[in-house]
Amino acid sequence: MGKINPHLKVKLIISLIFSQEQILKKTQGLLIRKFGPIDCQSRVMPFTHTDYYRQEFGEGLKKKILSFKKLIAAQELARIKNISNRIEQKSKNGSNRCINIDPGYLSHSKLVLATTKDFAHRIYLNNGIYAEVTLVYTAKTFRGWDWTYPDYRTPEYINIFNEIREIYRNQITKIPNKTQIPI
Repeated sequence: MGKINPHLKVKLIISLIFSQEQILKKTQGLLIRKFGPIDCQSRVMPFTHTDYYRQEFGEGLKKKILSFKKLIAAQELARIKNISNRIEQKSKNGSNRCINIDPGYLSHSKLVLATTKDFAHRIYLNNGIYAEVTLVYTAKTFRGWDWTYPDYRTPEYINIFNEIREIYRNQITKIPNKTQIPI
């Protein structure tokens, strides 16, 4: 029988897809009130990797990635995804959302995203939410899988997640009595 060890807290990340800067600012403010200060954020990047959101959001889609200073328990991901879904619903313009909020977490070895969509490579968490290991950290960088979204595989996104991992690594080295992990 294996020894059960407590799980280290993980780094909350949230990706935002939007077309209007105003909704980004409003949503970012709501997220800060819910989850605390942001310790890393990407630049606003063009989102051109899929047409999936174009009909709902319109043209000129953009994406921004945030990470939050406060570490979370990994099992909080389903609750956080449900919170993000409620924020999306409140920001609707008629029947269309104005922003897509994709929470996940980063640990020393992986980036996990939450979703409401089931698929063979996704694990059910709770309350209609599934988790997907989107990136794995190996050979000193993040790498994608066959199912990884195209934007998450780009060098720009990989660099962002490597930067966030370094922030996380510095945070967990300060945690007393932590389980030893390769970092």
